[in-house]
Amino acid sequence: MDGGLALGITEIFGNFNQLLHDFVGGPVLTAAILTTGIFLTVRCKFLQLRCFNLMLKETIFGIFQTEKSGRGEMTPFQALTTALAATIGTGNIAGVATAITLGGPGAIFWMWVSAFFGMVTKYAEVVLAVHYRQTSQNGMVVGGPMYFLEYGLKKRFLAVLFALFASLAAFGIGNMVQANSAADAMHQVFNIPPLLTGVVLSIATALVILGGIQRVAALTAKLIPLMSVFYLLAALIILFWFADRIPAAFAAIIGNAFTGTAAVGGFAGAGVLQAFRFGVARGIFTNEAGLGSASIAHATAKTDHPARQGLWGMFEVFFDTHLVCTITAVTILVTGVWIEGLEGAALTTAAFSRGLPGIGGYVVALSLIFFAFSTLVAWSFYGEKCCEYLAGTSSVMLYRVVWILLIPVGAMGGLRTVWALADTLNGLMAIPNLIGLWGLSGVVIRLTREFFRRR
Repeated sequence: MDGGLALGITEIFGNFNQLLHDFVGGPVLTAAILTTGIFLTVRCKFLQLRCFNLMLKETIFGIFQTEKSGRGEMTPFQALTTALAATIGTGNIAGVATAITLGGPGAIFWMWVSAFFGMVTKYAEVVLAVHYRQTSQNGMVVGGPMYFLEYGLKKRFLAVLFALFASLAAFGIGNMVQANSAADAMHQVFNIPPLLTGVVLSIATALVILGGIQRVAALTAKLIPLMSVFYLLAALIILFWFADRIPAAFAAIIGNAFTGTAAVGGFAGAGVLQAFRFGVARGIFTNEAGLGSASIAHATAKTDHPARQGLWGMFEVFFDTHLVCTITAVTILVTGVWIEGLEGAALTTAAFSRGLPGIGGYVVALSLIFFAFSTLVAWSFYGEKCCEYLAGTSSVMLYRVVWILLIPVGAMGGLRTVWALADTLNGLMAIPNLIGLWGLSGVVIRLTREFFRRR
């Protein structure tokens, strides 16, 4: 009887969670995030176009600046790499492949469109996070949606909801899912037991996050550029060998966005609506514009004006989606593996294996594990800051310990129910963040104008 009751409760919980997930993870929330990006883009007078050169000047050339003004815990570049550590990962490798599998090549075009508007969404999140950041009990600079919702919008209950959803969602999207993806890759390519991968990741993560924010910043500032160059260089070598197919790949991306993709090989075909749906969803969730999480890292940057750090947030979306995701997608298309019926990381692995025979699979596996590791570190920081907002600085160490212990569990594929719940919470955390962006859009405009008047 007890077992039957427990099974019944689990089933009811699963059904309720599925209904909730269908809403927050489905077209309603996707439409809300895309609409917010369009709204902010219009209000900011297409800032991503007008200030594209300035964005590159402030970010790429800003890396080499030695003097950093303003209060904060990280340099602007370290804040960027910490945010990229959380966004660049399985989404760029497996997520793009899934978008092509479900929506055809045309999905990539709509991914570009959603990321285009997402650039201003991320800009607004960062501007508000820096403007309303506070000093914590231990004297550290902290910020993010929970602070601009409380101190800007004056809606503490929304701030509490965001912090609660984000601190719990982190265990899924930023912890166990990442550990499992890395463990699967290491098992398939190197035949390493998942538990061993989980234990190694747990120890490595502990060595970083127990050292606090400065150690996190130092790691991501080195690891993300190194791994990005490693992955992109391998992809560019493949594109060099298949250079004659690149024009056809881009033609398929643009053409199929409006005509759909016919069934061919192992690909079942996809209509325009499918291309739009899966492309927009991938563009939104690969760079997390609209979720608000990345602004927690950007809020700690040493900067003299919120809009200046906002440009780093805008660059984050451009680099993550328009550059890394695009190169992954074109690599999949030019190698021709997308019609073979494969999905996710297996599709990307097949593309790299065909383009770089003998070593391509190793490139993807190593990229997955290092990107997963960086995501584990970055999302731990996001989660603990939300936990700190809710329960004070004394709760941070407990959060870190639980985080470390759950990594091997995720690597072994355990607590699938928690994964499902965390996925739902990941969507729920976007709702208070979006409300804050709409309600405080006037502040974003004012700060943007102030910044350009000063320039």
